[in-house]
Amino acid sequence: MSVSDAQPVSPFAANGIRHDVRDIGASLIREVAHLGMGRENIVPLWFGEPDQPTPEFIRKAAISALEAGDTFYQPNRGITPLRDALAVYGNRLYGTALDRQNITVTVSGLNALMIAMQSILKAGDRMVTTAPIWPNIVAMPKVLGAQVTTVPLRSGNDGWQLDIDEFIAACAPDTRAILINSPNNPTGWVMPAEDQKKLVEFATERGIWLIADEVYARLIYDGSDVAPSFVPYVSDDTRIMVINSFSKSWAMTGWRLGWITAPKGVGSELEKLMEFNVSCPAGFIQQAGIVALEEGEEFVAGSRARYSRARAAIIERLRDMNRIHLPEADGAFYAFFRVDGVEDTLSFAKDLLLSEGIGLAPGEAFGPEGAGHIRACYAVSEDRIHKAMDGLARFLKR
Repeated sequence: MSVSDAQPVSPFAANGIRHDVRDIGASLIREVAHLGMGRENIVPLWFGEPDQPTPEFIRKAAISALEAGDTFYQPNRGITPLRDALAVYGNRLYGTALDRQNITVTVSGLNALMIAMQSILKAGDRMVTTAPIWPNIVAMPKVLGAQVTTVPLRSGNDGWQLDIDEFIAACAPDTRAILINSPNNPTGWVMPAEDQKKLVEFATERGIWLIADEVYARLIYDGSDVAPSFVPYVSDDTRIMVINSFSKSWAMTGWRLGWITAPKGVGSELEKLMEFNVSCPAGFIQQAGIVALEEGEEFVAGSRARYSRARAAIIERLRDMNRIHLPEADGAFYAFFRVDGVEDTLSFAKDLLLSEGIGLAPGEAFGPEGAGHIRACYAVSEDRIHKAMDGLARFLKR
């Protein structure tokens, strides 16, 4: 065949779906969970969500809004009272001067991440992030045709650490965005404030967008009320978007409500992307969000204290097991531990589930850097922690 007769290589698979979409693997966490859902006597610690329902005062706010007929389309960026409440909330936590023009309400933190990336990344661009990392964060740029470079978090005597100079060095000339998830899923790593400052200075100098996933911001166990944040750096002079969600702090995972804090000039672009993706968040859910912000501090503090007790219990139990290595971590609500002699943690998690009824997430779900590790969500009762650890201990002795 001559060069002129050669057929162009198609970016599409035989069924018409893009190759780069087909090449993204399905969720390994879901693979384990689907194996266990519907079975009796399962202790499910696979997903990142509390085991308690959304508090009653938040549920009642949604019910009241529904009964009042709040079932119509809403503004793309969210209703004004919720955007105002989110600005007040951010200003109280961080001492900032945000207003509603800095806020875009989204249908979940996941939706917030996606439209932030859609506004920045195009095919061929590069995003740099850390690893291990929540798999959706790596998959979303790939859906857009962008490339992802990961820089490893490393565990040692001082817990999980990121070499900030290594991270900065990984930002090649084609890097359009960097993403930091802190407190981190799955490791619980928290980026120090001094590293945040250094990264902001670098990104500003290079004109790189910084996306900060801070959905676990209130789940910090060093005595602070909130983790170090990029929110104070958001201004019209910086390219920073901070992602947050109602899911973790207010036990609202199924409600799908989040928000973006961004420079004011970005809002009109995010508004268009909200229209094209999901139109708008539901009005009655936004009303519940207002109440969560205005009346939910006692619940947030109580949840953090509850998770702190569960955290202490799971750390003690895991460190009593000879084959387990668990680095220190100050944030989120996960124990991310290594098991001596285990390479295939997907098979390990499935065998543990079928044998003992304990549902954990395989480390491979969080990238190659998660190999040999297991994630357990400890946002549950201490009784569930002990039942899960009893089953894991029995399994490891076999």
